[in-house]
Amino acid sequence: MTTAPGDQPLVVRAGGGEAIDAGGIAHLFALTGEQTGGRFGLEEFTLPPRTLGARPHVHGSHDEYFVVLSGELTLSTAGDDVVLAPGDTAGALRGTAHGYRNDSGTDPVRALCMYTPAGYEQYFRDVHAAVAAGEEPTAELLAALRSRYDTTSG
Repeated sequence: MTTAPGDQPLVVRAGGGEAIDAGGIAHLFALTGEQTGGRFGLEEFTLPPRTLGARPHVHGSHDEYFVVLSGELTLSTAGDDVVLAPGDTAGALRGTAHGYRNDSGTDPVRALCMYTPAGYEQYFRDVHAAVAAGEEPTAELLAALRSRYDTTSG
């Protein structure tokens, strides 16, 4: 449940928000652009073992921040892979090539992802809708959907 009466802060209770599955990755959007006037988006995602979360890509219009809650998230950058452990934080600022995956064979990754400004959460809704309609989440489909949000392959 989200509340924002008058001048009160937005409150989203644990487990509250909009839950979707986008290509086998669970997303729980706690705060979206619709709630924050486009300022900020916050989601928790769960990445199963041995799962590619996102191929390398570059955002032109928003910054993206990751905070690992559990498991180990491998962040691909322009030249290196960086393994993020619980409590680690990474920022992919506009123009920064990045992707992420879970290389563990046994443990899921739970992480927070924040967008400034908000709006990129719609990309995951688009992936969910395409898969629900029977489309395969191919690299080509994902690139086409990302292009709607000023995001290109990295």
